[in-house]
Amino acid sequence: MKTDAQLKKDVDAELEWDPAINAAHVGVAVQDGVVTLTGHLGTFAEKVAVERAVKRVAGVRGVAVELDVKLEPHHKVSDAEIAAAVQTAFKWHALIPEDRIHFTVEKGWVTLTGTVDWEHQRHNTEVAVRPLTGVLGVANKIRLRERDAPDYVAHRIHEALARYAEDEATHIEVLVEGGTATLRGTVNSWAESAIVQHAAWSAPGIVRVFNELKVLS
Repeated sequence: MKTDAQLKKDVDAELEWDPAINAAHVGVAVQDGVVTLTGHLGTFAEKVAVERAVKRVAGVRGVAVELDVKLEPHHKVSDAEIAAAVQTAFKWHALIPEDRIHFTVEKGWVTLTGTVDWEHQRHNTEVAVRPLTGVLGVANKIRLRERDAPDYVAHRIHEALARYAEDEATHIEVLVEGGTATLRGTVNSWAESAIVQHAAWSAPGIVRVFNELKVLS
């Protein structure tokens, strides 16, 4: 088990290692395995990169994000320009059903709405917006079309987990009711938790995933 001091050292090193991040702009504090991030960043994309980098570090049990995005002068554009960029991004992304997605832009914040069939469509829509110049944040309110999952879905999710990591799959319980999957058990890292969650979202008929997995320190 890592001490808070060792965990801070590892988080600092990972932020320094990631070329998408200016680590000098990020403050890191650790208490009982929970990492608190502070500072001011130049783009929303960098904020996302920081969160992703921290979750890659083994031993991190939680993350408190207190990062602000303050755009550099050359990144400041109008909401109309952001809206045009969003529309173009959707048009050229093969995995986004642009005819079912709506969006608004207000003071740099992009709000996404609509209804899609799969989680990867909802996720990819947000991912397409994050790196656009001028974006300060994204509110993803896209919904998944309600449908009942087939009876075999829980078993199929377990099969997928076993393909990723057979030993770890034995410590995970998957409960499916209607279109909702609940994940319980233990994993060794945030990365493993994300893999398990992805497996659940990939199952047909799943419209909600409750991730109750505990990350071991």
